[in-house]
Amino acid sequence: MGYNVAVVGATGNVGREMLAILAERSFPADEVVALASRKSQGVEVSYGDRTLKVKALEHFDFAGTDICLMSAGSAVSKEFSPKIAATGAVVIDNSSAWRYDVDVPLIVPEVNADALSGFRKRGIIANPNCSTAQLVVALKPLHERAKIKRVVVATYQSVSGAGKEAMDELFAQTKAVFQLGEIETKKFSKRIAFNLIPHIDVFMEDGYTKEEWKMVVETKKILDPKIKLTATCVRVPVFISHCEAVNIEFEQPITADEAREILRNAPGCLVIDSREPGGYVTPYEAAGEDATYISRIREDATVENGLSMWVVSDNLRKGAALNAVQIAEDLINRKLITAKQKAA
Repeated sequence: MGYNVAVVGATGNVGREMLAILAERSFPADEVVALASRKSQGVEVSYGDRTLKVKALEHFDFAGTDICLMSAGSAVSKEFSPKIAATGAVVIDNSSAWRYDVDVPLIVPEVNADALSGFRKRGIIANPNCSTAQLVVALKPLHERAKIKRVVVATYQSVSGAGKEAMDELFAQTKAVFQLGEIETKKFSKRIAFNLIPHIDVFMEDGYTKEEWKMVVETKKILDPKIKLTATCVRVPVFISHCEAVNIEFEQPITADEAREILRNAPGCLVIDSREPGGYVTPYEAAGEDATYISRIREDATVENGLSMWVVSDNLRKGAALNAVQIAEDLINRKLITAKQKAA
């Protein structure tokens, strides 16, 4: 018996990617329903070779739903996720609404799938921030080998992380630059075309942005509360894929060669690290791919037991949609959920 799956936010970047990945991975679904707000009702979205008409979230009956992939923002999730979970469906939420709730597992399957068993307290499982997801995939196998003390990370995050409007703004501004047109800034605080913006999400009292704070708190919850982490998050004029320059201090000695071999054998990781021009991965190459790519692995001579590396991943996939589908697959494989009895 297959599962009935609902995708909430199906018209957004991540929602569309969720539908594509469900089809790509032949997820065991008897039925897949695309949901969004009333204004998107009737819009057509792709699910493999099929076309689905979007239904209104507000009027949908979740009584027969087994799994709900939620990608509609925090406000919508806070309102609807508990209601959906109350019908017996498990909600896998991509927003930040539930990530910091002690009763909600925050999951990256390659890192802490064992924590999935705690989902029954609320019936909700949280996806981490996209920049956190790829980071912890790379950190986990190294932490197991040499125990991480401290991480310093600078992110280079694509505009798709801010939604379709952000992608449209980069396209429009780039076009305006070449056509000598007026550059309009709406989504971002400053022009993004041919520029970098060291500001993602709102500023907090200590000078960090909320995006940077998320990386700290989520890494501790997913991987190890003892890890110290500081981040600088930067928006870059790239459409898809986030990059991270990561510096790690370990408790125990570890060489670059050891790290390279460990990561080559780690789930979700793909090492592309030749010390020559082109022997590394860029965001363009990672777009549309599932792996977390790791390059430029080298020893840091400025600190004892230190390594530096370059981490790249498609933020719409591993950073969001793919991670959510992997969580659903793990729930099934671990026999943590069963399909509801379907009406004859």
